[in-house]
Amino acid sequence: MYFNLLFLLSVLCSFVILDCLLPVQALRTYIPLVPAPKLTFESIASPAQGPKSRTRHVPSPVEGPEPTVSPVEGPEPYTSPEPSTSPILAPEPSTWHVPTPESNASPVRTPAQAPSPVAPNGCKTYLTGNPIDDCWRQHGQEWAKNRQDLANCGVGFGKNAIGGQQGEIYVVTNPKDDPNNPKEGTLRYGVLQDKPLWIVFANDTLIKLKQPLHIKSFKTIDGRGVEVVITSSEGTCLGISNVTNVIVHGIRIHDCKEDAMTITNSRHIWVDHCSLSRCGDGLIDVVHGSTYVTISSNYFTYHRKVMLLGNSDKDVEDKDMRITVAYNHFGEGVVQRLPRCRFGYFHVVNNHYTHWVTYAIGGSANPTIYSQGNRFLVTDTQSSKTVTKHMDATKKEWETWNWRSEGDMFLNGTDFEQSGSKSLTAYEKAASLRALPSSLVPLLTRDAGVLLCEVGKCC
Repeated sequence: MYFNLLFLLSVLCSFVILDCLLPVQALRTYIPLVPAPKLTFESIASPAQGPKSRTRHVPSPVEGPEPTVSPVEGPEPYTSPEPSTSPILAPEPSTWHVPTPESNASPVRTPAQAPSPVAPNGCKTYLTGNPIDDCWRQHGQEWAKNRQDLANCGVGFGKNAIGGQQGEIYVVTNPKDDPNNPKEGTLRYGVLQDKPLWIVFANDTLIKLKQPLHIKSFKTIDGRGVEVVITSSEGTCLGISNVTNVIVHGIRIHDCKEDAMTITNSRHIWVDHCSLSRCGDGLIDVVHGSTYVTISSNYFTYHRKVMLLGNSDKDVEDKDMRITVAYNHFGEGVVQRLPRCRFGYFHVVNNHYTHWVTYAIGGSANPTIYSQGNRFLVTDTQSSKTVTKHMDATKKEWETWNWRSEGDMFLNGTDFEQSGSKSLTAYEKAASLRALPSSLVPLLTRDAGVLLCEVGKCC
């Protein structure tokens, strides 16, 4: 009797539980679960989520119309193969050593921490993947109050250049140039001081140099927040000679009688986010024993001989030259030397090549050239499709030079003539930072050249 009663109770409870579960089953039937959208690299770095897109100022060519970039036709893009393993880079040091201005040593630093996913002070996430910009932009709207943190964000062979980080802020208030009696408040007065200085500008400034501007050690010229233009009708514009630890950032340099910038017998130099064009000789020359140099995020236009790394096949002091060329845009109207190398070790990484005529990367005197993750596109039918040019040597000689393309993208039939060793160990001395995929180069170089920043706003 008790057994039958328990059985009836269990059946009744089953109906009650089933009745309670039916609404849940109905919800599952009519309201399907929708997975959250995946956060991709492109989505967090799209222009719509960052500041308003800038209008790039490009000086007009001296003669002839501005080249146009037509849609690419022809074969599918080719990307040189990625290696299974990358060259082993030396670990970053973990402590600071700040030398005195008289010392020729370079400081070493703890690597800059990666920026947080959301920048502070109301700025939306604005990551491009460019490790330099993503580093200092993490300050959001407060970037101008933390200007000197830029020196913590260097990459490549010139990453240890601290410029004037250990000095005071010097403000340029006077655009005039008097080489014989530099006045306080002028740029020339600031760069000639014997102490470390971080040099900024109070207003938009046009400086017409009357003589080359020679920069002493431990100086930073920082043009962020205003428009700074330097020209010269006499000689080279910026001279960086026999010094150490110099940073030049955010300056427009054009129409110099000779070079836009000459770096001679100097080390720990960093040139970043400058726009250079239309000078009498070269745009950037690095010569006579200079080393540990990074040339990054610059925009080169309308010039024939753009970048010379090593002045002569007789300058054997350049055998220790180490230079990183990264995240630059070689654009309208450039012809050759993007760069042209001698001796030494050269890491050409994640650059955007959208124009050249005779060649892009060339060299002589047995330089080691490591080309990684670049994007090569030529649309002019009169231009050479071959990226490289081995110079001043027979084929038997240059076939032993170590020139390697790795992960580069070749569009519209362009190609890279490799030579020398196929072993990665032959390129370890030329490896200075981790290359990103060439498909990301348009994003990495989108802000190449002078940035349009405003103090107190996201940059």
